[in-house]
Amino acid sequence: MQKSTGVVTPEFHTDNAKNYGFSSPIHVSSEIGKLRSVILKRPGREIENLTPDTMPRLLFDDIPYLPIAQKEHDYFAQTLRDNGAEVLYLENLAADALNEQPVKQEFVDRMVKESGFKDGLTYSALKEYLVGMEPLQMITTIMEGIRKSDIDLNYKDLRLLSEDADYPFLMDPMPNLYFTRDPAASIGDGLSINHMTFAARRRESLFMEYIIKHNPRFADQGVNVWRDRNHTTRIEGGDELVLSDHVMAIGISQRTSADALEDIARNLFTNSNYDTVVGIKIPHNHAMMHLDTVFTMINYNQFTVHPQIMNGGKIDMWVLHPSKDGQITSEHRTDLLEVLKEVLHQSELDLIPTGNSDPIFAPREQWNDGSNTLAIAPGEVVTYDRNYVSNEMLREHGILVHEVLSSELSRGRGGPRCMSMPIIREDLETK
Repeated sequence: MQKSTGVVTPEFHTDNAKNYGFSSPIHVSSEIGKLRSVILKRPGREIENLTPDTMPRLLFDDIPYLPIAQKEHDYFAQTLRDNGAEVLYLENLAADALNEQPVKQEFVDRMVKESGFKDGLTYSALKEYLVGMEPLQMITTIMEGIRKSDIDLNYKDLRLLSEDADYPFLMDPMPNLYFTRDPAASIGDGLSINHMTFAARRRESLFMEYIIKHNPRFADQGVNVWRDRNHTTRIEGGDELVLSDHVMAIGISQRTSADALEDIARNLFTNSNYDTVVGIKIPHNHAMMHLDTVFTMINYNQFTVHPQIMNGGKIDMWVLHPSKDGQITSEHRTDLLEVLKEVLHQSELDLIPTGNSDPIFAPREQWNDGSNTLAIAPGEVVTYDRNYVSNEMLREHGILVHEVLSSELSRGRGGPRCMSMPIIREDLETK
């Protein structure tokens, strides 16, 4: 296996929230405010470390062709730049957080332990192997995965002989990392750093923990962590939608539990201006794994929605508010349209169905993330080009659509919103 010597990514300019008058380096008060700064992860050799046998373990149902996936991702990143967004790369931010040797050693220790080696010969060998690298090489090596053949095991670790003896990796690759939305999600002047559902993805949020604590752009800059990753209940960023500067929608899904929703609501109610969290229950399956795979906000009063979640216009929801005694009130509702009108103070809403509600087009384009639109300004979105029926519907409803290439990226079952973690959006004008 060829060893990593770093990562080649397009250049980004240095910018921060102070350019836009914000005190925190994270400022996201809506889904639709003009996008000014975003974190991406360019697909790397972790994609090539997928095999048919490891796909279920690593949560993939296909293997993207890496050279084309990278070209498509570069096209996506350039589309964001061309429309005024600063593009930051996760691997560079993480490397810049690990310049101090004690921090680097602590990070390696935690990453190796979370990869299943808490002590013993392999634990020591992995730590020695990684700590000797420069930070960027180390980060990309961890992301790509470490094969047993990468380290000269001149000993016999009994665990390697008895457990997964034929499995090629000591540390699993992280092919899902190009979906930067899920490990952490920006909310207001802070973020959640998430405990993710499946073991294949749980290590991913450790990068963001160290970025927030130790990268000079974020460390000691007043970033609120509304919920950290040190929990047993699960939440992922694809289920977190910032509807306004005081309203959140959170999916209760395959990847986010009701307990986690209540926890993050409690922290927001206590420590921020957020006073409303709408919990939306969606089917618990791989095709609809997150709320943003079936429902996204694209304008002040316009949303994409997958028709199969509507159930004749009814969907289970819970509207949470803080009470005067410091507790949380919860009201069960079923009319999505009415709830959205109420919390967003809109008299009319436009729910745009994926695939024009066609029984063939809708599920096909939802599978390819036709509902997973990324708003880069009010009424302006980035979508996959393959979802042409949904894209035409958006245009018919007055939305400006930027289509990006998608033949290989879409094989990971995530769209433009999944592939992006906005950290700065302009505030909305009052309407």
